[in-house]
Amino acid sequence: MTVRTTSYLLAALLVAAPLAHAQGNKGAAAPANKKLFCWEEKGQRVCSDALPADAVNIARDEISAASGLRTGGVDRAMTDEERAQAAVAAQQQLIDAAAADMRRRTDAAMLLSYRSEEELRRVFNERTAIVDNNVRTARYNTISLRDGLISLLQTAGDNELAGRPVPKEMVASIHQRHAELVRTRRLQQSFEKQRAELDVEIADILQRFRSMKGITPEQAEEAALDSAAPQPAAPVRR
Repeated sequence: MTVRTTSYLLAALLVAAPLAHAQGNKGAAAPANKKLFCWEEKGQRVCSDALPADAVNIARDEISAASGLRTGGVDRAMTDEERAQAAVAAQQQLIDAAAADMRRRTDAAMLLSYRSEEELRRVFNERTAIVDNNVRTARYNTISLRDGLISLLQTAGDNELAGRPVPKEMVASIHQRHAELVRTRRLQQSFEKQRAELDVEIADILQRFRSMKGITPEQAEEAALDSAAPQPAAPVRR
């Protein structure tokens, strides 16, 4: 029996009524596991106690014919492209999990190889200096490219206001400078993101190092102050 309706409860009752009537004549209740299937077909809600073959791959709800309540549902079948994307996503998850496990193992080995937090901080200082240099260089290049682009645009604007044509070479240079500026800005954003992530990574590794070595927060703060304090200059030998 197939019913076109927008109400799950009404559809369930329409299907359950004849079943209950038929079973009532025999003195038995309707089967408790009897299901009603509802799905979208050509903009209409279709409900039936039997699922046609052409609706197998369509998203549907399953409703109890006895109570009229939704008991479950099935999503539509994925397309070939969606299955391919899902497979890629699943593979990427495996790769990310393997990378995370490798990182944990590497971190553990690194933490055990350093005797003090000061030794560990020296390694971090080297990494931080490299990333900071990348950030400074990208920011300088961004400002330089932006200033050069503004100068070219002002010259082209002056030519147009004076009724003079803008040379093709200047137009090409403006487009090239703009493209370089966009690329440099993206590179700068990438370096700045790396710098922020490095701070989080350093804090996490230091915390784990202190936990493994049994270093208290007070001891860690004292060590950080000592490392930040200026060191006395070495005596000059004559």
